Amino acid sequence: MADHIVKDIAELEALYGQPGKASLLKVADHVTPLYAKWIMTSRLCVVSTIGPDGTDGSPRGDDGPVVQMLDPKTLLMPDWRGNNRMDTLRNIVADGRISLMFMVPGSNNVIRVNGTAVVSLDPDLLGRFTDKGRLPRSVAVITVAEVYSQCARALMRAKTWSAGDESTDLPTVGQMLAEQEEGFDGAEYDATWVARAAKTMWSA
Repeated sequence: MADHIVKDIAELEALYGQPGKASLLKVADHVTPLYAKWIMTSRLCVVSTIGPDGTDGSPRGDDGPVVQMLDPKTLLMPDWRGNNRMDTLRNIVADGRISLMFMVPGSNNVIRVNGTAVVSLDPDLLGRFTDKGRLPRSVAVITVAEVYSQCARALMRAKTWSAGDESTDLPTVGQMLAEQEEGFDGAEYDATWVARAAKTMWSA
């Protein structure tokens, strides 16, 4: 097994080749209007953090938007009652690096955010989440470094959502790409994506 381990980036890049234009174009350094619409529709997010004891991946869910957007560079995530292990919060306090994957039932796309976070007890921030008579114990204040859409193949392979879950009012990946580059043909990208994906669903 050891003889077949990829040990450097050059070998990895030679194996996979160069990324397509869309996979680079889609990256923004702040939450754009269409990314904001998508994220504010999401009630489910997977949060990944790193700390001195290792990595952690944890789901976060709500009965409304799972985060609030303070501004295009800042997201707020309340910490609702859990099991008090505080794995995510411990890592944020120790390291601060964070990644989020936002999902919406029925959409095979995922919106990803990478950045840094701090744990805040600011009463004004906590108070933003009291509209339903409840108060989080803390709020993760997330500074966005990059935001982008994730290819739909993974959720399509897994058949994650049932047909009845379909969401119809979300911006498409083509629309989000067109938001990043004037003149990009988002409609053509969307119209041809399913056929392209079908050819590369399981292999290159």
